[in-house]
Amino acid sequence: WDETHFGKMGSYYINRTFFFDVHPPLGKMLIGLAGYLSGYDGTFPFQKPGDRYEQHNYMGMRGVRLCRLFCAFLGSCLVPFAYLTVLELSKSLPAALLTAFILIFDTGCITLSQYILLDPILMFFLMAAVLSMVKCNSCADRPFSASWWFWLSLTGVNLAGAMGVKFVGLFVVLLVGLNTIYDLWDLLGNLSLSLVMFGKHLLARVLCLIVLPLVLYTAMFAVHFTVLNKSGPGDGFFSSAFQSQLIGNNLHNVSIPE
Repeated sequence: WDETHFGKMGSYYINRTFFFDVHPPLGKMLIGLAGYLSGYDGTFPFQKPGDRYEQHNYMGMRGVRLCRLFCAFLGSCLVPFAYLTVLELSKSLPAALLTAFILIFDTGCITLSQYILLDPILMFFLMAAVLSMVKCNSCADRPFSASWWFWLSLTGVNLAGAMGVKFVGLFVVLLVGLNTIYDLWDLLGNLSLSLVMFGKHLLARVLCLIVLPLVLYTAMFAVHFTVLNKSGPGDGFFSSAFQSQLIGNNLHNVSIPE
């Protein structure tokens, strides 16, 4: 059912047809991009679950046979992400291998990763954010180094990605936020650390974990509204002034008072 739903939205992006959905745009944009790059022309109607794809080139969006095809590829990334996260936290190779082994044979993960769904994309960014956070914590003894900045910035990028796919990404934002608060509280209690240096730590986290995700999240919507410039099923949710900018709308190019 959901594959029919989100596959259709991927087609909307390829055809640049405006639509409305409750979820942020990143996941659907990535589905549409994967389909576009793999040669899908956006013509399959996705009318009801179970319809045969026939001659349509769906493989770029639905990785049924090759795990390197988008959703299946992102789902397969969860295994090394989990392995590296547990290895970093526990320093135990058997624990990390056991985690990866369990996830490889998780039926839910396998099933979700082989269809055109937002779930494998969301899980990719969630686990990538946790891995980045853990890696950044491991660089605490060398703050402001290149690796420290890299993992801190990558955490912010993945937070934006998680929130940009579904709003439940807010939970990983909460996790990283609590970790950051704990980290800053620990730094504040370090009497050998000057207030100026503490201010630098605080500023770095504001820039990478608040400003950067907000900029990226806003940019997703900028791309969303730029690409979807043709009239579609989502017109009625927006104002007349907005509809006048959509090609094919009855109000297109009509002068609308502010």
